[in-house]
Amino acid sequence: MFSIFKPYIFSLDPEVAHDLAIKSLKLNFLPKSIFSVEDEEFLKTTLLNRKLPNPIGLAAGFDKSAEVYNSLFKLGFGFVEVGTITPKRQLGNPKPRVFRLEKDQALINRLGFNNHGSEIVLKRIANDIPSGFLGINIGPNKDTKNKEEDYYYCLSKLSKHAGYITINISSPNTQGLRNFHEKKELEKLLNGINKIRKDNNIEKEIVIKLSPDINSSEVSSILDLIIKFKIGGIIVSNTTETNRESLSDTKKNEQGGLSGQPLKDLSTNLIKKFYKETKGKIQIIGVGGVDSGQSAFEKIIAGANAVQLYTGMVFKGPGVVKDMKKELISILKKENLKNVSEAVGINS
Repeated sequence: MFSIFKPYIFSLDPEVAHDLAIKSLKLNFLPKSIFSVEDEEFLKTTLLNRKLPNPIGLAAGFDKSAEVYNSLFKLGFGFVEVGTITPKRQLGNPKPRVFRLEKDQALINRLGFNNHGSEIVLKRIANDIPSGFLGINIGPNKDTKNKEEDYYYCLSKLSKHAGYITINISSPNTQGLRNFHEKKELEKLLNGINKIRKDNNIEKEIVIKLSPDINSSEVSSILDLIIKFKIGGIIVSNTTETNRESLSDTKKNEQGGLSGQPLKDLSTNLIKKFYKETKGKIQIIGVGGVDSGQSAFEKIIAGANAVQLYTGMVFKGPGVVKDMKKELISILKKENLKNVSEAVGINS
C-alpha cells in the first residue's frame, strides 16, 4: 500500500508528510498480527538487561514528543526510542529544515530538537504506559546556559517511565553539543549523570549517542569513561556532517545532519572499532543506513547487539520492519545460526 501512496507522500514537504504519518499512527487501527513473521524466535535477544522479540528498533527523531510509540510497537519494532526531549518546549530551527535526497536514499535535517518539552512528555507517557521497551532520548535546550543541567533535569524527570535513557551528545544541529565528546567535558557530564542516578535512586540503563564524525583516536578515551562510569551502552551513530562528496542529489549541500545510505559504511566501520576495543563488554546499538535484513545483519556482525532505523522507514514505509525480520531470519538460517545474538561481532 505504501508504494501506491509514496508518489503523493513524496510530493509533500518532508515535515508535512511526517506530521501526516504521526496523525495516522494516532488512529492506532492496524492490528499487530499483520506485522508478525514466521520463525520470529530466531530474533529474540536481550538488550540492556531486557528481553526483546527482535533487535530492530526505531531511532529517536521520528516520535520526537512521544505521541505514537505504542502504535509503533505494533509495526513490529523490538524497541522504540522517542525524543530528543529537552526540559522546555522548543520550536527548533527555521523552516525548511528537512530535505529528502531521493537519488541517494538519504535525508538531511537541521531540525534543532523541536519537541513539546519534558512536562508534556512526562504526562503523556504516564497516561499511556509503553507496551514495549521504550528509550527516551534527552538533550539540552538551545538557549540554555548550562547544558549539563538540562541533561540532569531530564534524567531525573523522565527516567521513571523509560526502559532506558539516551544521552544525546551528537546532534550537529545544537551548537557546542559535540564538545561533550572531548574527554574532560564527557567526564564532567558522566560524573554528574551518575550523581543524579545515585541521588534519585535511578536504576534504568544509560546509553550515550555518539557522532560518526569522531576521530579514531577518540574511541579509546570515550570507552574508558563509559566503562569507568558504568554506562550501559552506546548508540553508533547519529547523523554526519561529512560524506557529501559522492552524493548525486542537488540538495546535498544543505546544512544539517546526513542520514540514510551515505551513513551506512561510516557507522558500520565505527561499530567495528568500538567492538574490537570493548570485546563485547559494552552493548552497541547500530544506526545508519539500516533499511533491510542484510544491512541490519552487517551492523550486527560488525558488533551491534541491536540496530535502529529512521530514514529507512521514510523511504520504504511502515512495512519495512516486517520485511527486515523476514530477510534477517533467512540470513541467519543460511549462516546456520540459531539465534541473532550468535551473530554479534563475528565479522570484527
